Order: sequence, then C-alpha cells, then structure tokens
Amino acid sequence: MSKLTAAQRVKLARTPGRPGTLDFVQHLFTDVFVCKGDRLGREDPSIFGAVARFHGRPVTVLGHRKGRTFEENMKCNFGMPSPDGYRKAQRLMRQAEKFGRPIITFIDTPGAYPGLEAEAGGQGEAIASCLALMSGLTVPVIAVVIGEGGSGGALALAVGNRVIMLENAVYSVLSPEGFASILWKDAGRAEEAAGVMKLTAADLLKLGVADQVIPEPEEGAHTDPEVVYAAVDRAIVRHLSQLEKERDLAAQRYQKFRAMGAVREETEA
Repeated sequence: MSKLTAAQRVKLARTPGRPGTLDFVQHLFTDVFVCKGDRLGREDPSIFGAVARFHGRPVTVLGHRKGRTFEENMKCNFGMPSPDGYRKAQRLMRQAEKFGRPIITFIDTPGAYPGLEAEAGGQGEAIASCLALMSGLTVPVIAVVIGEGGSGGALALAVGNRVIMLENAVYSVLSPEGFASILWKDAGRAEEAAGVMKLTAADLLKLGVADQVIPEPEEGAHTDPEVVYAAVDRAIVRHLSQLEKERDLAAQRYQKFRAMGAVREETEA
C-alpha cells in the first residue's frame, strides 16, 4: 500500500471525480432495474436501489449517491440520506430476503442528514431499523466502502457478512472535523484527528472491521477506475462464493460484529 497519511486518504476519499455507486453499478452489473420510493413518503435519490444480475445471478444492489454536478449534489443532498432513503433500503432488503437474492451495498456518505426535518421524520428509527433488519438477514450481504463511510449513516448499509474497503476509503464514527471539534474544540485540527482515529482501510483491516482492502492506483481510484472495477468484481465473486457455503449467515454476521472491539486482558504470571 502507498505511504499516504490518514489525512491524505481522507482527501482522496472525498475527491469529486472518484468512482461512485452508479459507476460501479454500470461496470459490474447487468439487467439493472432501478427501484424507487419507500412506499411511505417519498423517493430519496441519495440512496440508490436496484435489482440486477451479477455474473448472471440476480442480486439486490444498494448504495449511497453524492452526485457529480452541483445540480446532482443538491438533488442527492451531497450523499446524506433522509429517513425515506433508509426505509427504501429496508423495503429492498426485505424483498431480497423473500426471493433469496444476495445484497451488495456501496458505502459513500459523510453521514445521514442531520437536519430538523430528518429528525422529525424519524432518522434515528430508520437507521436503527436498517441495522436490526440487516443483522437478521439469511441471504449473503457484502458491503463495499468506496469513499467515505461516516457514522450510522454508513453503517445502516454496512452490516455485512463481508466488508470490503478500497485502499483510500475511510470508515469512522464521525468525520475528522467533527472529532476535532468535539475532542479539542478546534475543527482546524482535523488532519491531526484523522491520524488518531484509525479510520483508514489498513487500520480497519488490522482491527477486524474490514475483511479485505483493494489496492488503488497510486494517485487514487479516479485515475484508473477500470482497474478498480475489475478488482472489486473479483473480490465480490470470491466472497460471494465463500458465503454461499455458510450454513447460517445471520449467525456468522452476528459473530463478526460482536468480535469487533474485543480487548484481550493480559494477566500476570
């Protein structure tokens, strides 16, 4: 892996030209049937949902959308989903469970939208329901962190049997700016915060949060995206093949997440 600092990787993870969910969908899947709406409120463009084929096999695809142009950024709320988006994701997860389709998610969000209207609409409940639902799914779930993975807004789509990260993706409880503001009362220390948060793919692989790190071109995934698409495709194929042999995917997922953060206490002889 390249010797970049955590702050440099955060910058790369946020690069506007970096491949997003729609790019991966276009290059990895066929027969994509886009599904919109949560059947309760409205359509939230910041979460993409579809039924598609992956190497000929039907799958459900979910992912965050930030948009490319300013108009798309505004439409997708810069990748910060509302409760409607998470309820749409739940609708498609239940559909995948009913028809036995594996679920593949792409994570790229600074976090769920924290606005007043989102809170009034039940943002916390919507995220919590996603976590609960994903925890009990009996179909394979593979989560791919392709950019930013911020807080519960990311975790709501990332309770997977496998968590794959691109080399310059980041995944943390909050942004470095938020961390620095809370801990040191100084958002200007965001670069320092990134260095202590253990949010890089390499850090999370060591901690057991990530199961695989996919290398990127030296200057980032956006400089040679075709190489990254091919590597992600191979990784999903491999992990999906392994998960199909598991007898109890819900139990495996439960054990995976229960093991995170475990501390071994040393006893004196």
